[in-house]
Amino acid sequence: MYPKETRELALEALRLGFSVREAAELAGCSRRSVRTWRAKVAGPRPRKAPVYLPLERKMELVARYEAGERAADLAAEAGVTGPAVTGWARRLREEGALALVTDDEVRARAPEPAGPPSELEALRARCEELELENAILAGTVEILKKGPGADPSALTAAERAALAESLRGRFGLPRVLAALSLPRSTFYHRLSRAAADRDAGIRALVAEEFRASGGRYGYRRVHAALRARGVVASEKRVRRVMREEGLEAARPRRRRYSSYAGEEGRACAPNLLLVDASRDLHDFSAAAPGETMVTDVTEFRLPDDARKVYLSPVIDLYDGDVVSFSAGTSPSKALVSEMLAGAVAAAGGGFTLHSDRGWHYRTPDWVAACGSAGVTRSMSRRGHSPDNAACEGFFGRLKVEFFHGRDWSGWRAEEFIAELSSYIRWYREGRLKAFREGGRTVYDTIRGRRERLGLAA
Repeated sequence: MYPKETRELALEALRLGFSVREAAELAGCSRRSVRTWRAKVAGPRPRKAPVYLPLERKMELVARYEAGERAADLAAEAGVTGPAVTGWARRLREEGALALVTDDEVRARAPEPAGPPSELEALRARCEELELENAILAGTVEILKKGPGADPSALTAAERAALAESLRGRFGLPRVLAALSLPRSTFYHRLSRAAADRDAGIRALVAEEFRASGGRYGYRRVHAALRARGVVASEKRVRRVMREEGLEAARPRRRRYSSYAGEEGRACAPNLLLVDASRDLHDFSAAAPGETMVTDVTEFRLPDDARKVYLSPVIDLYDGDVVSFSAGTSPSKALVSEMLAGAVAAAGGGFTLHSDRGWHYRTPDWVAACGSAGVTRSMSRRGHSPDNAACEGFFGRLKVEFFHGRDWSGWRAEEFIAELSSYIRWYREGRLKAFREGGRTVYDTIRGRRERLGLAA
């Protein structure tokens, strides 16, 4: 803070005609303080009255600006600002002369209302309207690659803008924008973005990979899929494109099924995956394939079939591979017996198999089958579902990528089981998964990685 005498000396110097720099040097203060004191003494500047120029005057100024005259000189002559002149030139190039017409001029130039249209004119207008609707539907089908019945409302703003641009020559821009429910400002904004879109080269490829995964891939795996195709793009670009295009993978929901049926008279086993019970630490890893596995049973409910579908898989903790699985309409002993037989056939027995405390895994038949195959049993603690988090995680991913978000109306249990089997095959052989190798993250399929490492059977 400068003393009052310094401020008065600086202001007096300004009144005598000294510049801000000279006044600051004379008073021994900063130039910024001098400007601030001068502004307070002068008070707020009066607002300049707005200037409205007719269309002809704007067109003249734009023509002279395009011919090489300075925008500042033209603005001073017309009593407007330089950015106003350059803005008119830009809007004239992008939107045409109508963009420079004010609302008052539109109302003044509007023709007198005509009488009611004749029946022939009304019929012609209706035909043009139907022709526009058909053109929009055809464009929507072409963009979404779907059959008849595609909904134009499913198009993104960028896709609707591109469709409007392709139809404006035939039907006129106002009619097309109204039919697509696309604001005029959004249309020009999207066109300008598309013209300077640095992500235009990968935008269609990102959408293609996302849709090829059935909407299951997030930006990391879409990025990995693009890299596998030789497309050079950073994760940040892929994430930005997916956000702009509204491409978002589904999110998990809560699992409802539980096979727990009490403890009395049932054979239990220790939790061999629990490393430190006091800190609730587990070891959900394996040094080699077929060494340690987890299993559980999950349930699916179909809207048009009273039967439920149950899935019993075996997950290898080495890399998350689905070693074996069984599916049926009853959570019976036969369901888990089939799963166990498949796991023993695939891995050769002699492995550790962890499960929750479901009744299936405490029956005499299960205990005997595990003993004869050399399978070491491991079980979660009572009321501790995180003890089997590795299998729960697989179920969560399965429900998100395969089950939730799809319309299963009309599906029967047998058809659903076949579709579920196809998903599990894709999960093992086609789905990209992140693996840590040599201190870095590598994306590969489970099957492809085993073949690459020489571990495939």
